[in-house]
Amino acid sequence: MMKKRHLLEKPWFLRLALVGLIAGVLFIYSFVLNSDHSLLCGDSPRADSSAAQIQLSAILHYATSRIVPQQTLTEITVSFDVLQSLASCNFLVFGLGFDSLMWSSLNARGDTLFLEEDPKWVQTVLKDAPTLRVHTVRYRTHLSEADDLLSTYGSVPECKPPKAYLRGNNRCKLALSDLPDEVYDKEWDLIMIDAPRGYFLEAPGRMAAIFSAAVMARARVRPGVTHVFLHDVDRRVEKVYAEEFLCRKYLVGSVGRLWHFEIPPTANLSRASDSTGFCKNEP
Repeated sequence: MMKKRHLLEKPWFLRLALVGLIAGVLFIYSFVLNSDHSLLCGDSPRADSSAAQIQLSAILHYATSRIVPQQTLTEITVSFDVLQSLASCNFLVFGLGFDSLMWSSLNARGDTLFLEEDPKWVQTVLKDAPTLRVHTVRYRTHLSEADDLLSTYGSVPECKPPKAYLRGNNRCKLALSDLPDEVYDKEWDLIMIDAPRGYFLEAPGRMAAIFSAAVMARARVRPGVTHVFLHDVDRRVEKVYAEEFLCRKYLVGSVGRLWHFEIPPTANLSRASDSTGFCKNEP
């Protein structure tokens, strides 16, 4: 997720395209508002004025800012298309940045929650976007441990299906065990992994985020798959952990540095295959 020390100025046409994308969503919502709420994102729509305000704030922000999201327009469009196709949008985002207002506006009638590692950065972003819903997360891992964690997690029963779980799972270091109850209690239709930091050895790395997203997706009870988007797959750790826990066979799209997975719940898996392993019998 874009941080202040990694901000990149994008061409003017990308800012214009982003504003147009959000404006288009606002227009569509306004058009169908009085005809068919089933077309809109979210089981319990917010007040119409609230959704519109979020989108208008995003348009104003990106129209007047020289800073735009880290992802490219083609990468953003992939996630946008999924958000538009879902009948219920519970959207969990690992990371907080200058693109967060965009994600919230694209899912204005759904529920979008951000998980961020840096409390100071949370305060910085919320100064300009106070309506964003954010929880601070403490990670127990370091990027330097990535190889060791990958080679040893299999010896910990609480790290492997069918016993893998998250809440209170202190035995499995890859499990995000101390998140707010809201994260565990809600089933997330779409999970975006664009954080935590993973570009220096002391950083938390995205190992736990990827593992935990896989556990959440497999625990789904509601119909349908969980869409998981992982950014920065050009980096070795992201790619290796995605192949270990999110599974190549569930990879349905790849654009730029973004991978899109559709992960079915364990209830839809045969006992002879993935019910006893994340990517068992992977070709």
